[in-house]
Amino acid sequence: MSMDTRTDNTKSPAPHIADSHDLIRVQGARVNNLKDISIDIPKRRLTVFTGVSGSGKSSLVFGTIAAESQRMINETYSAFVQGFMPTLARPDVDVLDGLTTAIIVDQERMGANPRSTVGTVTDANAMLRIVFSRLGQPHLGSPQAFSFNVASAHGAGAVTLERGGQPVKERRSFSITGGMCPRCEGMGSVTDIDLGALYDDSKSLNQGALTIPGYSMDGWFGRIFTGSGFFDPDKPIREFTRTELHDLVYKEPTKIKVDGINLTYEGLVPKIQKSMLSKDKEAMQPHIRAFVDRAVTFTSCPECGGTRLNEGARSSKIRGLSIADACAMQISDLAAWVRGLDEPSVAPLLGALRRTLDSFAEIGLGYLSLDRSSGTLSGGESQRVKMIRHLGSSLTDVTYVFDEPTIGLHPHDIQRMNELLLQLRDKGNTVLVVEHKPEAIAIADHVVDLGPGAGTAGGTVCFEGTVEGLRASGTLTGRHLEDRAALKDTVRTPTGTLEIRGATAHNLKDVDVDIPLGVLVVVTGVAGSGKSSLVHGSIPAGAGVVSIDQGAIRGSRRSNPATYTGLLDPIRKAFGTANGVKPALFSSNSEGACPTCNGAGVIYTDLGMMAGVATTCEECEGKRFQAAVLDYHLGGRDISEVLAMSVTEAEQFFGAGEARTPAAHAILGRLADVGLGYLSLGQPLPTLSGGERQRLKLATHLAEKGGTYVLDEPTTGLHLADVELLLGLLDRLVDSGKSVIVIAHHQAVMAHADWIIDLGPGAGHDGGLIVFQGTPGDLVADRSTLTGVHLAAYVGS
Repeated sequence: MSMDTRTDNTKSPAPHIADSHDLIRVQGARVNNLKDISIDIPKRRLTVFTGVSGSGKSSLVFGTIAAESQRMINETYSAFVQGFMPTLARPDVDVLDGLTTAIIVDQERMGANPRSTVGTVTDANAMLRIVFSRLGQPHLGSPQAFSFNVASAHGAGAVTLERGGQPVKERRSFSITGGMCPRCEGMGSVTDIDLGALYDDSKSLNQGALTIPGYSMDGWFGRIFTGSGFFDPDKPIREFTRTELHDLVYKEPTKIKVDGINLTYEGLVPKIQKSMLSKDKEAMQPHIRAFVDRAVTFTSCPECGGTRLNEGARSSKIRGLSIADACAMQISDLAAWVRGLDEPSVAPLLGALRRTLDSFAEIGLGYLSLDRSSGTLSGGESQRVKMIRHLGSSLTDVTYVFDEPTIGLHPHDIQRMNELLLQLRDKGNTVLVVEHKPEAIAIADHVVDLGPGAGTAGGTVCFEGTVEGLRASGTLTGRHLEDRAALKDTVRTPTGTLEIRGATAHNLKDVDVDIPLGVLVVVTGVAGSGKSSLVHGSIPAGAGVVSIDQGAIRGSRRSNPATYTGLLDPIRKAFGTANGVKPALFSSNSEGACPTCNGAGVIYTDLGMMAGVATTCEECEGKRFQAAVLDYHLGGRDISEVLAMSVTEAEQFFGAGEARTPAAHAILGRLADVGLGYLSLGQPLPTLSGGERQRLKLATHLAEKGGTYVLDEPTTGLHLADVELLLGLLDRLVDSGKSVIVIAHHQAVMAHADWIIDLGPGAGHDGGLIVFQGTPGDLVADRSTLTGVHLAAYVGS
């Protein structure tokens, strides 16, 4: 065929139908406060979800899109495997189309298990143990020999086997070489309990001698102690014989029979060790933690020096370094040491370990060490540690879902986080981010703004489009996106100073500083520079100091703002007094509970591997109380109607008239002060957003008496508009004569400060020094630190 007559086949072929699925389509989403919203989200793009705290961002991204993706993946497994997995209900949505596998990196703090460390949660420890089991000298055995969670054990005995239809007895022995320190059982610390804090020895047990929270002589606990027969419950403890005192305090678990019932008796110390000391202190309820602080001293284990490992594990070394030394090194230094190991026999393993350790540096966590307890990580650090395993992943066409990945990050570090998010997108992945920081919103390909308000006033899509479109949209987020807090014209004069001398906690290098009192002080610096070490390590919570940390508040569906803040106590008493009945009737967790649903308001039906079904209780119609209880009224409302009120409505209700209750009104005033006026009193805690929980916690602590308030990252989860409210609240605290010390990265908080203390210059052993202290104006004019440079750019100087 000649060139002239050849048919032109260069036209591009029609697009393949498989390439048309480039949207995640959500139609009719009604999870939590979402109001039947429909939205199309582009795939293989970076989409940021914005809106005030409680507007429905997490309900849409986590509760709808990520939850359904996870549920559908779980359904691909066999029924047997599904039985071991969490059962997930289908979100309340009409259509969810175009979903891909979702990898979720949420804000939840790492589990506060005392055996969990940075190394164990990232698998770096597992790889390091294998390296030492292969290359360590002297050779100890398997990787178990380097694990502080495996105890050494050995034994022997007869076993019976079936051979040829006949039972045959054989003697067998076994031996396990573990790395656990036998003294502290792999915890790294030993406890010493002050017996004087457990009981008042001038009283008998029946007179209430025990001073341990929850150890009452009423109920089963008292029956076990009085029925044990080991001592006389009516005799003062100081008159106990040596045997009786030993049985009360130290006796190991022993079977006893009380009133014909088989029970187990255990001494106070073993019982406390199992029920309280086996948990991480940070995860305890406040009153339990206060008791532990008072009664128990934690000291580094003298046998292992706090390394958690036995002598054998510490004796095996590679190039003069034991595994305990390696885990104690700063990760950036450990990465350099691992790069120096050249051993072909374990080359693939060393390569994987190097990549994991380098990922820490990439994400700005090179200052941590592998032996750092995971319970001590901040929310932002926890989230970034969870990201480690995804950074080097070669997966594509995956949906990555992030909840405020910039928490706890200095403006300098946010730039690095933005680059990582863009790298994930550029691999061909869909990246969904819930975010409040303007610097993180700015990199979005697509923005979804929810609102217009929070709670029942939110749950709709206010804007969908580009970042430029959001700026011009006139929504609350659009209006505040360009907000820049100006430096104060005048700063307050301190009323005194808090002297800190020779601070050496963690990476601090013998720091001396005078913190001004009676003003708003902001402690800042890059992540890992030593801010929390300086403030929490050198300003002990206690006498006159109210410390509000980043720890998440926990609670089941039975917990709500009224129970968490203690508001329900005065409300129950007011109802009881007004009606001449017991206050306990007005608790859905006590005598007033509906007998059918036990006060839950819903009845759960477990369907095994399928998601359980929750149906509204027909007896109480979801009100959670017995019908008889709802006949009692206060100010014309029954208890279920009061719990359905918003904070603002309840503040008016309990502020005047027949229902006037000053104790309840004061708590409601604090909730309104932190911007939670829209929240209903009976809303279950698990349905609150991260920002709402943060402010609920703040409102609760504001009730505590103290002259100095220490707040750790109070802007976490807060919208730009909510930050303004918070700054107003901090101003009111200072103006009322309080001293307020805030650990913060948010430039609006820095600009609003009277005094700034900047730590650095870097993180880990590159930090721990005070690089600037003075007014925000001086910091901006000076521009000698990273914080100064970023704050100057922020305020436009």
